[in-house]
Amino acid sequence: MQLAYRTVTAALGAPFRISRSTREDVELIEVELRHGDAVGYGEGAPQDHYGESIGSVQAFLDDAASVLGDDPFALDAIEQRLDELPGEWAARSAVDAALHDLCGKLASIPVWRLLGVRRVGPPTSWTVWLGDPDDMARRAEEAAPRFQRLKLKLGGRDGLDVERVRAVRSVTDRPLMVDVNEYWSLAETLESVPALAELGVEYVEQPLPAGDEGGVELKRRSPLPIYLDEDCHRLGDVAACAERAHGVNVKLAKSGGIREAVRIAHAARALGLGVMLGCMIETGLGISAGCQVASLCDYVDLDGNLLLAQDPWLGVTFQQGVQVPGDGPGLSLCRTEVGTDG
Repeated sequence: MQLAYRTVTAALGAPFRISRSTREDVELIEVELRHGDAVGYGEGAPQDHYGESIGSVQAFLDDAASVLGDDPFALDAIEQRLDELPGEWAARSAVDAALHDLCGKLASIPVWRLLGVRRVGPPTSWTVWLGDPDDMARRAEEAAPRFQRLKLKLGGRDGLDVERVRAVRSVTDRPLMVDVNEYWSLAETLESVPALAELGVEYVEQPLPAGDEGGVELKRRSPLPIYLDEDCHRLGDVAACAERAHGVNVKLAKSGGIREAVRIAHAARALGLGVMLGCMIETGLGISAGCQVASLCDYVDLDGNLLLAQDPWLGVTFQQGVQVPGDGPGLSLCRTEVGTDG
């Protein structure tokens, strides 16, 4: 197999703010795997927060090109060889997606059929990025007709997080979830969650910093389910998460791809945990890879491509609040070339 890659810069439709950063565009890596006349595509979304960058992804892919071999269906063997290279889960996710796309095309079936799972998962939430209460309420009200669920970004560190949720609840009866991105202390979380429960919030995502020892007490005392994102990257993290939370957030870009996401989902189920499927800000290429395993999850947050000014990949369709993958071979996508090459 021959590996090639390129960088793509995709502009957002509006600035996207969470507790630790604000973004107006996103840099991604697009991977192309060629086997004979067939080509598979995948996308990586490296995150500074996890010590990854476009440069580190490129270095990994340069090394990975020589260990892929000639059989795209030898996924276990390829994964074992890639494990000898250090880290870079976003890059691995891109390679993994490209391999699945390639295998699906060679077998002439969609990836979700290749995996033996259902095509359609739960509705995706729409992310209402962090702002003042009135602004978040306005944006939530605008989004509510199109989306069945809303996820609110909190962590403003201004004492207004509960007010943000209250303001949104005043304009919509849609199910609400909140994501704090590690920006609450244990005391602040325990003070806030009862009010959030009264406002009908369904769960709280990553309120404490990753690894915070207060997680065990929080799980015991919280009236709402706690889901962990920054604490849960790989299969080996799931058991520790079960001690401190009620569910985990699986993202292909931090787990290394579809194969590891499936393993995490099954391990979480075995430990009685809920499973959420999340994403980074990605194009339809990255979102399509996530859609292939959405049916294994209780909650889905796959709105990354919907945040873009224009999605350079077509194939995932947004139907009544659900991100639905195509039913053609592989990831069932075509590129429209609206991204900016780096």
